[in-house]
Amino acid sequence: MNTNTTYVPNNLVWAILSTLLCCLPLGIVSIVFAAQVNGKLAAGDVAGAQEASEKAKKWAIWSAGVGIAVVVLYLIFIFAMGGLAAIQQ
Repeated sequence: MNTNTTYVPNNLVWAILSTLLCCLPLGIVSIVFAAQVNGKLAAGDVAGAQEASEKAKKWAIWSAGVGIAVVVLYLIFIFAMGGLAAIQQ
């Protein structure tokens, strides 16, 4: 049994959640990198697995940020149009 295995988080859960709840295109990129982590670890490429893990995390964060920004801009637009409609009456 090999007890010297290195744990590298694949961030797949965050990638999937950011894809479904935030921004689809950026989330898909995150899923692709997250899916590479375990294969690279199995091949013994710890540095490559860590790099893929970091990229998956980065893209999931970007996806969440874009999703939140879109929602905020949408709400600002809706409130601005509501205020504009109230002024016109």
